[in-house]
Amino acid sequence: MSVLEFRNVSRGYSGTPVLANLSFAVAAGEVVGLLGRNGAGKTTLINLVMGTLAPASGSVRVFGEDPRERPVEVRQRIGYVAEDQELPPFLRVSEVLAMHRRLFPDWDQAAADELRERFELPSGRRVGELSRGQARQVALLCAVSHRPELLILDEPAGGLDPAARREFLETSIRLLNETGSTILFSSHHMGDVERMASRLIMIHETEKWIDSALDDLRDGYCLALVPAEAAAPEALLALEDCLCVRRRGPALHAVFAVALETCRTRVAGAVGRADVRCRPLPLEDMFIELVGRDA
Repeated sequence: MSVLEFRNVSRGYSGTPVLANLSFAVAAGEVVGLLGRNGAGKTTLINLVMGTLAPASGSVRVFGEDPRERPVEVRQRIGYVAEDQELPPFLRVSEVLAMHRRLFPDWDQAAADELRERFELPSGRRVGELSRGQARQVALLCAVSHRPELLILDEPAGGLDPAARREFLETSIRLLNETGSTILFSSHHMGDVERMASRLIMIHETEKWIDSALDDLRDGYCLALVPAEAAAPEALLALEDCLCVRRRGPALHAVFAVALETCRTRVAGAVGRADVRCRPLPLEDMFIELVGRDA
C-alpha cells in the first residue's frame, strides 16, 4: 500500500482550475520534492493531503484512508511544517511542546529534548518573542518528535538564512535516515531539492509535467540550442520527447526528455543543421526553461 495516492484529482478556486486530473503515488521511505511556480498548486496539493481541502473530483488517500473522513487517525501519523505556519504567540516553548505531547500518542520525549538542546531553544520564552528561525525550529521539533510516518514540508525554510536552512534540512534528513519516514516537500531552493529528494514532481499549468527519479533527470533530460532561422518552434515541439520550446535571442531553446547524444542526433537530423548544440540541464536551468517558456 502506498503512503500517499492521488487518483485523477482536480481542484480549483472560483471556477479557476489549479490541479487537473493529477495522479501519482508515493511509497514508504521515498523523499519527493514538489516544484512549480508560485500558484502552480503545490500548497493546494499539500492541503488536500492534510484534509483541509477536498478535491473537486478524484480521490486522495493517505495511508489508505480519506483524510477528510478520518482526520484524527491520519494526522496523528503526519508531521507538518509550512513557511506561513503560526504557533500561538502567547504560549511559551515548553507549553507548545506539552500541547503536542498530549496530541500525539507516539511522542518521543527524549527526541524532543535532544532537538530542543540542539537548537538551543529557550523553554520559558513565548513563541511571539522568538526569531523567525527559532519559531520554525519549534515547529519542526513538534512535527518530528512523534516520529511521523509521513513528514510534509511546505517551503519550510523560506526566509531563513543559509546556515539556519541547512540546519533545518539536516534535521529532516536525519529523521529520514533514523526512522525511514516518507517526506513530501516543496521548495524554491533547487539546491535543497537536489540534496534531499530522490524523486521530483513538477506541476505546471494545472498538470503534472515531470515525475521522475532525480538521477534519471540528470541523465535523461537535455537542452537543445537551435538557430532561430533553422526551424519554427512548432517543428521542434512536434519532435518526439520535446517538452517545450522558448525563444531566447537568436536561438530556440528546446527541452528534450532524452539522453544527450540522442537529442543531438534527433534535432540535427530534423533541422538539417550540423551547428545544433545540446547540453545537460542542471535542475535549476530545467525549471527555468520549462516554466518560463515564451514560445
